[in-house]
Amino acid sequence: MWIRHVFLGLAGLTAGAAVAGGTFAFLIMLNIIPRMIGKTKTAARICLYENMIVLGGIGGNLLSVFLMMRIPLGHIFLGVYGICAGLFVGCVAVALAEILKTFPVIFRRTKVKVGLWVILWFMALGKTAGSLFYFIRRLSDS
Repeated sequence: MWIRHVFLGLAGLTAGAAVAGGTFAFLIMLNIIPRMIGKTKTAARICLYENMIVLGGIGGNLLSVFLMMRIPLGHIFLGVYGICAGLFVGCVAVALAEILKTFPVIFRRTKVKVGLWVILWFMALGKTAGSLFYFIRRLSDS
């Protein structure tokens, strides 16, 4: 019986490592992390970025595996986590759209030359409003 548990544990560990490696390779291919480092001019803290990415991946995996575990940190922690998760998803979505050249094509066809940052802000605010509507109305329960 214990051999089955050891085998399942090793299979889960290797599968998780493969998925995590693919995810991090995808993020690097999209140039998200190097671009954020370049925009914030914090290249001297590259080791901190690497450590936080790895710890975030490990922490996310642990939380997703042990969902029944309760973390009594309150609503403030939940809000901070929600903001960080939303920023992450937003960065991935915008980077993917940029890699696929979605924004340049749309802006060229609509002849938009100025105010691109305003459009991006409204896209982010729309995504935030939609997420808030979804969770406040508890649409995930239905």
